[in-house]
Amino acid sequence: MSAREEKVWRALEAWEETYFEYEMTDFEATYERFVQQQLARINPSLLQKMNEKMDGILFHVHALIQNSSYQKDVRDKLLTSGRIFHGDIEDIEDMKKCSIDQLTYIAQQQIARNRLLSLAQGGLSGTGGLLFLGLDIPAMIALQIRSIQYIAMNYGYDIHRPAEMMMSLKVFHAATLPKRYQHESWNELMQEIANQEYDPFFYEGEEVIADVAWLAMPLKQGVKAVVLSLLKKKAVQGIPLLGVVFGAGINYQKAREVTEFAHKFYQKRYLVEKM
Repeated sequence: MSAREEKVWRALEAWEETYFEYEMTDFEATYERFVQQQLARINPSLLQKMNEKMDGILFHVHALIQNSSYQKDVRDKLLTSGRIFHGDIEDIEDMKKCSIDQLTYIAQQQIARNRLLSLAQGGLSGTGGLLFLGLDIPAMIALQIRSIQYIAMNYGYDIHRPAEMMMSLKVFHAATLPKRYQHESWNELMQEIANQEYDPFFYEGEEVIADVAWLAMPLKQGVKAVVLSLLKKKAVQGIPLLGVVFGAGINYQKAREVTEFAHKFYQKRYLVEKM
């Protein structure tokens, strides 16, 4: 690695030390216990079916985004941005020709846009309307998966390949887990990329994405929907300002956490391959 890349590597190590030393507040600990109690009441066979159903939904969401015209436009725009630094970039893998600083700069532009989209989407769900509340969870999941897809492509990993598709979904899973589970998932991701000999066209690892720990995320979103419904009653001139602010703030914070986690992962993966 170059001197600059070594500096970024040390910054990533420092981030890992602080990020995974997270300590829950009393309120968060109480909330986590409530979530676990609700999950414990669900029949194990039903939980397994829910996991399988969520896996199917995530794969379909990924495929829909991947094959959308918007995603193709984003892909073309990404390659155009890469050509500003290297004129011979023709496909996604060529993005690795860019330096770590160049890739970080390009990624941060799109990450900022996606966070603003999450802010707006959360604000709409905060109005308390049934349509927006019903679309809150699928819209949030779609925005987060799209953000991770973009970050992966930005660092030269083509999500149209099965191995990279699975990797991006695993990053999404890890980034949306409760904090106390994230360190273990991060280590599993690091273990997977440590093995450089894998076929990008055929994924041979575990294909399960959703699990009991991950189901806490949609359950939390359900609780959020209840809070937004209650805040709808506190309207100012017909606009539930508290609900809009609450919904926008929650979704923006979650988008920030997910994109930060994914960006750090792909930065480190890019540097690991340099070693």
